[in-house]
Amino acid sequence: MDGWDAVILAGGAARRMGGVDKPGLRVGGRTMLERVVDAVQEAATVVVVGPPRPHPPARYVREDPPGSGPLPALRTGLAEVVSPWFVLLAADMPFLDSTAVATLRTAAAPAAGAVLVDEEGQSQWLASVWRTAAVRAALTDYAGRSLRGLFAPLTPVRVPLGWAARDCDTPEDLARARRDWQQQN
Repeated sequence: MDGWDAVILAGGAARRMGGVDKPGLRVGGRTMLERVVDAVQEAATVVVVGPPRPHPPARYVREDPPGSGPLPALRTGLAEVVSPWFVLLAADMPFLDSTAVATLRTAAAPAAGAVLVDEEGQSQWLASVWRTAAVRAALTDYAGRSLRGLFAPLTPVRVPLGWAARDCDTPEDLARARRDWQQQN
């Protein structure tokens, strides 16, 4: 695969978590955002769509209005992408690592993209790799509000790496991730 950038969405309201700074929550001694940024450290550019913070180093941008959802955040992050490919990730996946990203990137090469499939068999659109031109073209006429509606017609390769796609949407998810991290390390 040619050059690639990374877009990490980190500006959600975290309503199911009581409005806390979800990317700043720690699992295994590091923030979830730090872990996700580490997973894409080989990217030419790492763009974080969310409130600016001193760490980890990245190019921070905000969607307008802030917190308006994943599609406006994707549009904002995509405006910063200059490489032919980009990795799209949520900032709340503490088990995502560079091996999972490399697997996704390899799987995507013959197609418009690739998406991680979670333990329940669901496509995790915020754990995916895309041809930049394909997504820009799809966004041109897209009036919908869902990532699934945007990405599914691009027929991405589905990559079943359930462990890497685990996210932390609820306090229970976070407690489970922390417990699993301790058991694995």
